[in-house]
Amino acid sequence: MNKSKNKNWDQIIKPKTSLFDLRLNELWRYRDLIMLFVKRDFVSVYKQTILGPLWYILKPLLTTIVFTIIFNKFAKIPTDNLPPMLFYMAGTISWSYFASCLKKTSTTFLTNENIFGKVYFPRLVIPVSVVISNLIAFAIQLLFFICFIIFYTYNGFSVNISWSLLIIPYFLLLMAALGLGFGIIVSSLTTKYRDLAYLVEFGIQLFMYATPVIYSVSGLPEKYHHLIMLNPMSSVIEGFRYSLLGTGIFNFYNILYSTIFALIILITGVLLFNKVEKTFMDTV
Repeated sequence: MNKSKNKNWDQIIKPKTSLFDLRLNELWRYRDLIMLFVKRDFVSVYKQTILGPLWYILKPLLTTIVFTIIFNKFAKIPTDNLPPMLFYMAGTISWSYFASCLKKTSTTFLTNENIFGKVYFPRLVIPVSVVISNLIAFAIQLLFFICFIIFYTYNGFSVNISWSLLIIPYFLLLMAALGLGFGIIVSSLTTKYRDLAYLVEFGIQLFMYATPVIYSVSGLPEKYHHLIMLNPMSSVIEGFRYSLLGTGIFNFYNILYSTIFALIILITGVLLFNKVEKTFMDTV
């Protein structure tokens, strides 16, 4: 009798049986929900603000201007013979995408506690939607940055465009994987240790100074190169700059290291997230 009743259901929700029972195929089945969350995240960020979506452009522009004044004009930090505005904006928009993914996914359980307690859907839907909504913001900023490149090219600056331009989507994928991986690890831990939620933003700021956002690796003493490149985001930022502007360190082994690191962090994050989501309602 029970079997015949079960045949009438479109989906039967069963408890996960093991740590590796990830059910990632459910993300595709819930793709409409993902897009609804993407729309919510994108629209709600600057809702009821005067400038609205213009903030997606103003934030990297203002940050770039501040970096140019402080680190180039006053600190005299070299910018690989690039116009300072181009150098700092390339680092700013790429770092902002990674940092936004990390920051917003790190509070997945805490900020969506009410939703998780009322209805079933794959919990990974929300962090994945954050990565996609941030991707839209990144695309807007990248188009703005390309306008800057065209402006400087028109005024005599020569940009070395090469085949490496085709690798930009791969660098973007690495940023997303690192941001998502670190973010869901932190979100899993904050269900028990809420102090981590307060440390994330401070940690991201410190992490930025260990990444070549406001300086180039080639501008540092050679003995520090290997130390800086241990940061998986270093080769990503340098590669992103190289692809768009033709200067920076572009090394296959550094990119391979970042790829392996991103895979390890992402897999670890997904497994930990999968373990915590079964019991987090008892701890938050």
